Amino acid sequence: MDNRIVSIPAQASLENKILKNVYLWMSGGLALTGVIAMGVAGSPQLVRAIFSNPLVFYGLIIAELVLVFFFSARVMSLSPMAAVATFTAYSALNGVTLSLIFLVYTGASIAMTFFVASLTFGGMSLFGLTTHKDLSGIGHYLRMALWGIIIASLINFLFRSEALYWLISLAGVGLFTALTAYDTQIIKKWSRELGDSVSEADYLRISLLGALKLYLDFINLFLFLLRFLGRRK
Repeated sequence: MDNRIVSIPAQASLENKILKNVYLWMSGGLALTGVIAMGVAGSPQLVRAIFSNPLVFYGLIIAELVLVFFFSARVMSLSPMAAVATFTAYSALNGVTLSLIFLVYTGASIAMTFFVASLTFGGMSLFGLTTHKDLSGIGHYLRMALWGIIIASLINFLFRSEALYWLISLAGVGLFTALTAYDTQIIKKWSRELGDSVSEADYLRISLLGALKLYLDFINLFLFLLRFLGRRK
């Protein structure tokens, strides 16, 4: 990345451009996920094909994880078209697996939870953009908490403890609320450090990487909130 000093107006313009692209791609990814989730949930044939066979369902989950790790590690080496295709594929695949929530929870409670998640996400993202406090120091603790939730969830998959389930859910809401502010500030820092000679292709790649970070924060925040606010059918 170019470290040359740029004028304040040029830097502000660049920063706004990156942030705008991040939020646009994130919103597009969420919209695609939602449309596909509702479409799959409305098709009995697809529901049976996906959820009646554990190998298919868990195969889709594994494919999602592979795409996330691949994209995060290789995005800057991908062509712009390949980067867009990978982000789009992940958003679509996530829509397929998330269609399950429309089968379990009422539409009204899903809509209410989405509204609450949007307000929470928006507030914390705004905090990350405007605070003068450097949040980089909490990154290590947030990563530790994320691994803790993943390990605890795997353990509870075997033992089915209701108390641990609710504890994980509460921790998940807190974690992804904090990660929203942290990741937003990280993306803002990327924007400031780019300089004025980054190619349009790199603008796109960085925007997509930032969009994926915030997309994951929002989706996970929404899903953990749904455990508290969702009403089962």
